[in-house]
Amino acid sequence: MTKVLVTGAAGFIGSNLVHYLINNDYEVYGIDNLLTGRASNLKDVVDTIHFIKGDIRNYDLVENLCSEVDYVFHQAALPSVPRSVDDPLATNDHNINGTLSVFVAARNTNIDRLVYAASSSAYGNSPEIPKDESMCPDPLSPYAVSKHATELYGRVFNEVYNLETVGLRYFNVFGPRQDPSSDYAAAIPKFILTYLNDDSPVIYGDGEQTRDFTYIENVIHANIKAASAPSEDVAGEIFNIGCGQRTTVNKLVSEIKEIIGADIDPVHGEPRPGDVRHSQADISKAREAFGYQPKVSLTKGLRRTVDWIRSRQDE
Repeated sequence: MTKVLVTGAAGFIGSNLVHYLINNDYEVYGIDNLLTGRASNLKDVVDTIHFIKGDIRNYDLVENLCSEVDYVFHQAALPSVPRSVDDPLATNDHNINGTLSVFVAARNTNIDRLVYAASSSAYGNSPEIPKDESMCPDPLSPYAVSKHATELYGRVFNEVYNLETVGLRYFNVFGPRQDPSSDYAAAIPKFILTYLNDDSPVIYGDGEQTRDFTYIENVIHANIKAASAPSEDVAGEIFNIGCGQRTTVNKLVSEIKEIIGADIDPVHGEPRPGDVRHSQADISKAREAFGYQPKVSLTKGLRRTVDWIRSRQDE
């Protein structure tokens, strides 16, 4: 049985990955400090995984976990552009120092491959659309800087230490187990919960900014494919993971409103510092390297996410 470690195991992406791995006969080790992750995300599988409440900045703990497994899926991070603008020191500490701890532990325990979460925020406001991996990064926020630094470490650890690293630049991931109630909640769950509570969602700026909204199942598919692809195709590389389409925030909110059956219009607030204007992934590199292809459309993903949040409103 293949043994894997998932960092950030109780977070949004990490917990979805854990459920997939358990359902496909992997032996799963997980670590999460529960700062932004939620124990409830793992409540139905916690007895079938090796879960440690701990921090990836605790090197000895991470090395001990890495010594038990064959692969690492590094999903742990302190998320959110606005949070990073408010507290860049914390973002740097968790996302850069924490990631370095994981990389060193993986190197020292001879992990077969480390697949890690990167971010489309690294592209910044380049006017070129779609974004492809050959473009020069231009991060606009401390969060984006921290995620780009992760990529640089990934490349260096592959070249200098021969650790097989694969970076996945996620584009606006959404879906079940994403916390809609946090002050730093992502747009989609916050819009959905606001409409379900019969209130007006707030769109920052004019709403004509575009994003490549990507349902969580597509991201899980990408992680599994990247972990098993031939070394010569992926080691030390960065790949965009999105749907290859872009949608305005105004259109997104309109679609959520229609799915829920709400009759309340959104309101507009001031643009947020650090937000990029347009984002869309060129996914051809991932498709060619390991057969990545989005399985779930935006509309289908929104319907599933609405159903999930609605079913858990009382929680």
